[in-house]
Amino acid sequence: MLYPLPAVMVSVADEKGEANILTVAWTGTICSDPAMLYISVRPQRHTYHMIRETGEFVVNLTTERLAKATDWCGVRSGRDVDKWKEMHLTKGKAKALSYAPIIEESPVNIECKVTEVKELGTHHMFLAEVKAVQVDERYLDENGKFQLNATGLLAYSHGEYLSLGKSLGTFGWSVRKKAPSGRGQKKKKKTEKK
Repeated sequence: MLYPLPAVMVSVADEKGEANILTVAWTGTICSDPAMLYISVRPQRHTYHMIRETGEFVVNLTTERLAKATDWCGVRSGRDVDKWKEMHLTKGKAKALSYAPIIEESPVNIECKVTEVKELGTHHMFLAEVKAVQVDERYLDENGKFQLNATGLLAYSHGEYLSLGKSLGTFGWSVRKKAPSGRGQKKKKKTEKK
């Protein structure tokens, strides 16, 4: 019941160059220095052996525009269909990996190298170090800052894909001190009422 979660498409390839896409909601940040994340995958999934073989994968963030592909790549098997072709997704070159491609249509591609595999039961957790991040330059503002929230990110909650809602505040807003001019304005209004 730990919802919502990010819904991401994980792109992989084996040593022969066969590439596949897996939709994952069990993923997250585990360390900032070094930058690390994890994905959890069932050993029965077609993608699983590719990650084990090469030790690489790319986490591709998803958007409202990619919602259908995100769901479709999660319910179809790469054993039976070419997900790239069927969903009209483009394989791109990773900067720091030898095998796994990026998904060009994704606004953010996080290239990862596996450091450890935890065999936990139904899922195996791949702990990985982030080796490179690629971003869609269309979302860079005039100062070169990446506007992630403008991409239309998807979330997954209890069987549903959701778009993110309105901003409620920025990190630390709840403890920021209010400007002193606020108190002065209130006094002025009170004075005017008298």
